Amino acid sequence: MLYIQFFFLLLILYVGSRYGGVGLGVVSGIGLCIQVFIFKMPPTSPPITVMLIIIAVVTCAAILEAAGGLKYMLQIAERLLRSKPKMVTILGPLVTYTMTFMLGTGHAVYTIMPIIGDVALKNGIRPERPMASASVASQMGITASPISAAVVYYLSQMTDLVPNLTLLSILMVTVPGTLAGVLLMSLYSMRRGVDLEKDPEYQRRLQDPLWKKRIEETTATTLGETLPTSARTAVLIFLLALASIVVVAMVPELRTLNVGDKPIGMAVIIQMMMLAFGGLILIVTKTKASLIPEGVVFKSGMVAAIAIFGIAWMSDTYFKFALPSFQGGITEIVTNHPWTFAFAMFIVSVVVNSQAATCRMMLPVGLSLGLPPALLIAIMPSSYGYFFIPNYPSDIATVNFDSSGTTKIGKWYFNHSFMVPGLIAVPTACIVGYLIAMVVIG
Repeated sequence: MLYIQFFFLLLILYVGSRYGGVGLGVVSGIGLCIQVFIFKMPPTSPPITVMLIIIAVVTCAAILEAAGGLKYMLQIAERLLRSKPKMVTILGPLVTYTMTFMLGTGHAVYTIMPIIGDVALKNGIRPERPMASASVASQMGITASPISAAVVYYLSQMTDLVPNLTLLSILMVTVPGTLAGVLLMSLYSMRRGVDLEKDPEYQRRLQDPLWKKRIEETTATTLGETLPTSARTAVLIFLLALASIVVVAMVPELRTLNVGDKPIGMAVIIQMMMLAFGGLILIVTKTKASLIPEGVVFKSGMVAAIAIFGIAWMSDTYFKFALPSFQGGITEIVTNHPWTFAFAMFIVSVVVNSQAATCRMMLPVGLSLGLPPALLIAIMPSSYGYFFIPNYPSDIATVNFDSSGTTKIGKWYFNHSFMVPGLIAVPTACIVGYLIAMVVIG
């Protein structure tokens, strides 16, 4: 019966993925009700902590966007890309990775992707090379961001298990690991595919007057736009927020209200900091509050929160119910072959399309199986597997932004532009991360 219930879980996730976003969350609600009232599974608690972190971070980032700060960051990134156009295949992914590192969400990639494609095309570089890698890199940055829900959830669950584990300890593993994955993927991408003059799809589009006009005349740029001085101020305040969070995380005394008290958890600290600094940006820059919900970051972030609400609650209910029956066999497998847990996380993420939700579902399972904390932190990047099926919004948007037609979803669906970069970046991040974790965490 547990196997039937597991396949039912996968079926609900598959059906929900066909609707995406909010649809995935509410369809998971149907599955949860069936689990409770038909399969008689006790419902677990909803993923309140993860949702609140997402809401707080997204709200602050959305205020930054409304104040013009995101456009200011975009202009800096564009100047960098256009100053060294021949290096766009390396710099493009590093730019999207950095934006995710700072914002805690990969949804800001939509703003920079047309610029990456434009720089590549105007310099005779196959746009697929930087664009596909940049889309993957934007998601790799999530497990390296100090304010992402995935990282903070890991920290909140493992603080009591590992003495002196801090936010910096986790970032010392995930940042160099994911950066190594991004760089190796980018180096591979520099020579992937044929050059434009030999690409049949690009040459076919040049023969079509409409496509030729779009390719030759469309220019994506933000450099001609004059931004208010408040945009720069908003970025500085946001950077101060990130620095404050890291400092408070490194010094537990700052989180201790009274002598002998237990320090306030970092999940709560990040929620408070993001709300407070979001308020500072709003007041100092005199941004209109009505503009905040209209931005891309706010809409995408709220959709992600609702999706995680349903996915994580339904999945957690099943795993808590089924784990006692499966624990013996699973423990033997992961004890003899610990890497198989990374493979399990990867498969789950392919289905749920969220690193935060994957971590929320799988970390308690890994802890209950007695896996070493160093291993669990090192394989955190394996929570990004949803590049495998090209239905994630950033991947679809990247395909649409590439007017040359080189970034594509292949005839056989799985032979798409994001597959090989993802398969290079994720295992590299886990392997490098594990080597570092053995030293940093032990």
